[in-house]
Amino acid sequence: MPLPRLKYGDRSVVCPLPQAAVLAPALPDRLPDPVAAVRAALAHPLGTPPLAATVATGERVAIVTSDITRYTASEIYLPVLVEELTRCGIRTTDLSIVIALGIHRRQTEAEHRRILGPLAGRIRVIDHDCDDPGQLVDLGHTPCGLPVQINRHVVEADRVIVTGTVSLHYFAGFGGGRKGLVPGVASRRTCMATHFAIFNPPEIGGKHPGARPGVLAGNPVHEAILAAARMVEPDFLLNTVLTPDKRIADVVCGDLEQAHLAGCARAKALYTVPLEHPADLAVVSCGGHPKDINFIQAHKALDYGVQAVRPGGTVILLAACPDGFGNPTFFDWFRHQELAEFEAALRRRYEINGQTAYATLGKARTWRVILVSGFSAEQTARMGMEKAADLDEALRMAYERLPADAAAVVIPDGGTVLPVVASR
Repeated sequence: MPLPRLKYGDRSVVCPLPQAAVLAPALPDRLPDPVAAVRAALAHPLGTPPLAATVATGERVAIVTSDITRYTASEIYLPVLVEELTRCGIRTTDLSIVIALGIHRRQTEAEHRRILGPLAGRIRVIDHDCDDPGQLVDLGHTPCGLPVQINRHVVEADRVIVTGTVSLHYFAGFGGGRKGLVPGVASRRTCMATHFAIFNPPEIGGKHPGARPGVLAGNPVHEAILAAARMVEPDFLLNTVLTPDKRIADVVCGDLEQAHLAGCARAKALYTVPLEHPADLAVVSCGGHPKDINFIQAHKALDYGVQAVRPGGTVILLAACPDGFGNPTFFDWFRHQELAEFEAALRRRYEINGQTAYATLGKARTWRVILVSGFSAEQTARMGMEKAADLDEALRMAYERLPADAAAVVIPDGGTVLPVVASR
């Protein structure tokens, strides 16, 4: 059996561990024709009428889609979606595509072209700005009291179509669906308020046990995001489910909740991998660019990968991170090196980047994490991890403290595969 190749940025390396189990998704034997799959899903939406019975000539339609950090196959489905809308009588001048940046940076022209594919230059494109009051409309509060402010172009459109991809999410259960709206086109305040639900009440402390990957029922973050997204009253959802090599495995369309749940069931079947016992060592690749474009994105692979390893075991994470940390405030949070102090600081002034930093440090305190990346040794150590120049050095470092017969697993696409240990 050939040794697994692990992606690192735009290149790949061989992992020289022939004895290790390779954890990979349960992919179907045959994948659908991508364009045909999009058309079939549009023709048979779940829980809503088809677009022909939803939109009308003269209406302004906002299509929300993900930014460059989340590949969704948008260059395939957006042209098919626009083709269907024009067939239904919508003029291209009444269409706008809103990039769901959340709190991420604006996109470059080249990134817009990659997202839109053949639509580039034909349809108006708007980058969401979570900090621009002029772009935001206040919709009030959810039943639980969370403030909801949403992009003006989305709120003022006659019809709203949300697109994206369904994948595992490390504390919201699954991505896609309602996340295209919140945090996708929400204010920073709304993003922070919904994500703060990750914590237990102060009298209990710590992270809520339901805020974890692959779980929606009883997940307080999912419930907060969904309640906020419902207030937008979107008309239609189109979500893909992708293979690790970014091909379309499935497409779901229809109601924001019903279609998303169908996509979640499909993603869960593909991307959860059972393990009988936890390993001593996991070698994890994020899956290459753009999944390791920055550390905030790469952290997802770390969060899933540690699920395969016993506490105190070792995780090697390959994450190129050419864009650095992913947000200028992220690294500042590591001024807190004690977890209790860190949690207290987040409760005083919550930031999503701070939550990711807190989660990173928590894992680094539970497992030995060796990071192969472009960060310096000092930056890596501040995040609680150890730096290695490459995979070979990381393996040498790992086996300095592990027996030669240590149980090892290799996860070539750690950003999508969730190990589930039966004994836990």
